[in-house]
Amino acid sequence: MNPPAAAMLRRVYWEVTAGCNLRCIHCRRTDVLTKGSPDELTTPEAKSFIDQLADMGRPVLIFSGGEPLFRKDIFELISYAKEKGLPSGLATNGTLVTEKIANHLADAGVYYASISLDGALAETHDAFRGAGNFAKALKGFLALKNAGIKVQINFTVTKKNVSEVESIYHFSKELGAFALYLFLLVPVGCGVEIADSDMLTPGDVEDWLKWVAQKDKAGNLPIKAICAPHYYRVEEEPSKDRKGCLAGIHMCFVSHKGDVFPCGYLPLSSGNVKKTPLKQIWNESELFEKLRTPDLLEGRCGVCDFKNVCGGCRARAYFAYNNVLAEEPACAYDPAAV
Repeated sequence: MNPPAAAMLRRVYWEVTAGCNLRCIHCRRTDVLTKGSPDELTTPEAKSFIDQLADMGRPVLIFSGGEPLFRKDIFELISYAKEKGLPSGLATNGTLVTEKIANHLADAGVYYASISLDGALAETHDAFRGAGNFAKALKGFLALKNAGIKVQINFTVTKKNVSEVESIYHFSKELGAFALYLFLLVPVGCGVEIADSDMLTPGDVEDWLKWVAQKDKAGNLPIKAICAPHYYRVEEEPSKDRKGCLAGIHMCFVSHKGDVFPCGYLPLSSGNVKKTPLKQIWNESELFEKLRTPDLLEGRCGVCDFKNVCGGCRARAYFAYNNVLAEEPACAYDPAAV
């Protein structure tokens, strides 16, 4: 079984370690460690994995975590990826980034980084990520930017901070962010514990997505709604290509243990790179094949005119219905009523 031509691997998110210095209340993990895990890929195994990626058309490799800077050989691995011709990004909370580390990252080959700010105000952000971490993240942002790295801001949208999206938009422009990515909370890991209190209603999501579309058309700052594939229905720009959920279609997530998932929020493994080459997993996974087949979608997603371009969030569907092909629970659109 080979994937359709449209299912080219473009981006890989690699959780290089489960270790992290923060304990964020909405983290996708529940078992964040104070140091690296003994189960994480060794340096030789990690380099072998990078070799596999170089053999798959050189997709963008995002070094993630946990906190990727917790990994002692992180600079060596980033340099190795550069040597193999892989474009490399870094997903960090920013609190450990100094001027020296930022320059080292740039020299190693990081061209793009993301830092999470979950509030335009320090008290809002710190309520999610711990006291004092807003200021530390800003220092990290500026250090990376001054090192010549493009830095985007990630903002997880919940009931507690949705009122600040306008402010974070303007703040991101003032900081000189390369882009603003707004993530709709996915109830996984620690996020499950706050799902009932913090998840936006489908109606609220609809209003928020319309706001994103308005800002995107203004063109003052690149802005995207992430883990909210129904944005591409709200956007109202005709497309035949999948632009929404790309899990298992153009991207995948690899855990610190080497397990391969469609994305970091969908806890269904299709294999492990220690035992099976990623190329084989990507080409032969039954789960990935399902995700690449819009006609298999069920419920409202199954009869929706936008299923090819949107696809719904498969992780939220799995959380809500224990069914990866079920309808998107955070979507207010009813195709039967149209």
